[in-house]
Amino acid sequence: MPELPEVETIKNELSPWVMGQRFTHVTIFDSDLLLGTPVEEFRRKLIGQTIQSLERRGKYLIFNLASNEALIMHFRMTGTLLLNPKGIDRYARASFYISNGNRFVFIDRRRLGVIWLVGDADAIVGKLGPEPLSDSFTLGILAQRLSQHHIPVKAVLVDQSVIAGIGNMYADEALFAAGIHPLKKANTLVAEEVETLYHCIREILSSAIRNKGASVDTYVRPEGQSGTAQFDFKVAHQGGKACPGCHNPIQRIMVRNRGTYFCPNCQPLTSQMPLLPS
Repeated sequence: MPELPEVETIKNELSPWVMGQRFTHVTIFDSDLLLGTPVEEFRRKLIGQTIQSLERRGKYLIFNLASNEALIMHFRMTGTLLLNPKGIDRYARASFYISNGNRFVFIDRRRLGVIWLVGDADAIVGKLGPEPLSDSFTLGILAQRLSQHHIPVKAVLVDQSVIAGIGNMYADEALFAAGIHPLKKANTLVAEEVETLYHCIREILSSAIRNKGASVDTYVRPEGQSGTAQFDFKVAHQGGKACPGCHNPIQRIMVRNRGTYFCPNCQPLTSQMPLLPS
């Protein structure tokens, strides 16, 4: 699933191509992609609009338009945007032509992604939690939010109303880096654990952005290249492989219906000391 680093990469790499451009033609191949606006009304409202800026909020990509409306995309499990692809992909759900002659296509194998055209972006993204890489996301805010939840910390980290943009992959990586078991109750973390987790979240996400996101399934960057963040993964999608810290096998469990990878030795649920590498 495209998480914060993948959507940030799409935003960064698409922006130079679309900023200041007008939509000249829009083709919707799958009407289920649009929420709240019928296809013909969507096309009529969008064609002729100028893209003033592109921003990311959590896992959402937002095209801010000159009309003060917002075109908002959520890629869900397998969506992405491709710039000037050759031909029409069998999984294409929409195609957008802009005034500089370029086009970008919404590709989505599982057909779960959605698009809105709204007058106020907050109607869609207003309930999201703070951005974990923003200056306003402080250690105190993380501590306060974790303290309010009596559920596994993994479930809290992927709750978009608590923190925006973190999904399965980066929650697993941050918890491993912090040495915290994913089933540990969020409100039981001590101050030292919260501080370590805070810094790990920010470093894991920042590193993944520098590496242009993780191409572990269907995600590719707008011009078709893969991201490389997955090569730094220690536990995410590494089930059965040797833990880089202790060489014991990485395990996969379900946490609130989410596949979760961790090292039971390096991330003990109790306060026991991890075993040394053999």
